[in-house]
Amino acid sequence: MSEVQSQMEELYAGTLKDIREGEIVKGKVVALTKKEAVVDIGFKSEGFVPVEEFRTPEELQLGTEIEVLIESVEDEDGRLILSKAKAEKVQGWQRVMTDVEENDVVDGRVVKVVKGGYMVDVDGVEGFLPMSLSAFKGFVPEQIMTTRYQFQVAKINKQRRNLILSRRDLYQKEREVVREKLWSQLEKGQVREGTVKGITDFGAFIDLGGVDGLLHITDMSWSRINHPSEMVSIGDKIKVQILSFDKDGSKVSLGLKQISSNPWDDIYEKYPAGAQVKGKIVNIMPYGVFIEIEKGIEGLLHSSEISWQKKMVNPQEMFNLGDEVEVQIINVDKDQKRISLSMKQLERNPWLDSEKELPVNSRVKGVVRGFTDYGAFVELDSGLEGMIHVSDMSWTKKINHPQDVLQKGQNIEVVVLGVDPENRKITLGLKQLNENPWPKIAEDYPVGKVVDAEVVLNSNFGVFVKLADDIEALVYSSEIDKEQAAALKPGDQIKVKVIKVDVEQMKIGVSTRLD
Repeated sequence: MSEVQSQMEELYAGTLKDIREGEIVKGKVVALTKKEAVVDIGFKSEGFVPVEEFRTPEELQLGTEIEVLIESVEDEDGRLILSKAKAEKVQGWQRVMTDVEENDVVDGRVVKVVKGGYMVDVDGVEGFLPMSLSAFKGFVPEQIMTTRYQFQVAKINKQRRNLILSRRDLYQKEREVVREKLWSQLEKGQVREGTVKGITDFGAFIDLGGVDGLLHITDMSWSRINHPSEMVSIGDKIKVQILSFDKDGSKVSLGLKQISSNPWDDIYEKYPAGAQVKGKIVNIMPYGVFIEIEKGIEGLLHSSEISWQKKMVNPQEMFNLGDEVEVQIINVDKDQKRISLSMKQLERNPWLDSEKELPVNSRVKGVVRGFTDYGAFVELDSGLEGMIHVSDMSWTKKINHPQDVLQKGQNIEVVVLGVDPENRKITLGLKQLNENPWPKIAEDYPVGKVVDAEVVLNSNFGVFVKLADDIEALVYSSEIDKEQAAALKPGDQIKVKVIKVDVEQMKIGVSTRLD
């Protein structure tokens, strides 16, 4: 080796730094790849730092001076490996050792979620934030990790380099400051944005940003709603109006419907009596149906206003929720927010021509629609409804219940006995289809005649017996021995004597005393 070369090598070696692993040195970014930054620290070869250790893109610029920790002077590939993150961590702990004590407030950023809490970067030092001390309930990780927060040092072990953080007390103080500011800004009638944080049967609780208010179900919509969940969901951001507030009682009443105009303001102009409108059925009750004729406006179609033909109707059998119907406005009461509707008023009143269409003693056909204890309702071919009283079902038999004679849905022929258009009543007869047999019965069963009879019913006031297929008579209690009466049962055969025949009342009285 020549003397010049030796001198050059000594001169070159003198310019190189003497470095050791674990040491923190300064360097300059001289090249960039997708995965690594090449850093010159004055050593015989450049070092490499992983790109992910740089927090912001601005740091990855050629010529930028950074401090790095020497991890390995020569790895398996003979490369100098450097770490910016570890340098920051060491320097961070050096600052923590000298500057930070328990209860101090530090600035940091959540870097990852771990079991039981979060890891927080505080100037390169990793601290643990327990879930119970985080005050992050309701936050999503994406939101947490994009924001810097202040934390209180709950516990620090400098020898073990262990840092426990808390955000709970600071959060409470922040909330108190925000609450006081918000209370000072609240005004009646003011519109503010809030977040739905809870829903109950009677309303929803809205977080206005530190102060909670109640949005009652009656203040959610001008129209009828069955549950607050029809209007809002937890997490929704909505605008509400301040209806009233009490700072001492920490109460705020909110309104949602008040933000829009009241549809009842010009109700008389929009819906005068007699107007025909279309609407949607939103509720069905035994006494009628509620119809929404526009958003926030409902009217009642009472069961008595559904049909001219039927006096008693069951709305629950006639309509379904969501059905669209056409109705007529009968009456509007703005103060009570009530609208009376009618469906039958859209049709001509068939009762006006009922006496002409259904003359007394005419025979008509119909269908049995229902029963009461005292009669059966029959829908006639004309659509009107009449009733057959039990007393008009048989000339001779005692009818205990109309279902003993008729069945629901049965097609029958009846005689019109009377029509009362004013009270919407039609009286019908079934027995009148046949001639009154009582004059003939009086001839066949003269007073004093003794006949065989079959016991039909034993009652407190006497025994009912059958003289022929459709002829019944009554043995008065005074006309039979008590012991004999007590022993009788339906189907028993006895001899009786006719003691009374009343053609007008259609009754026969008999006695077991034959002498």
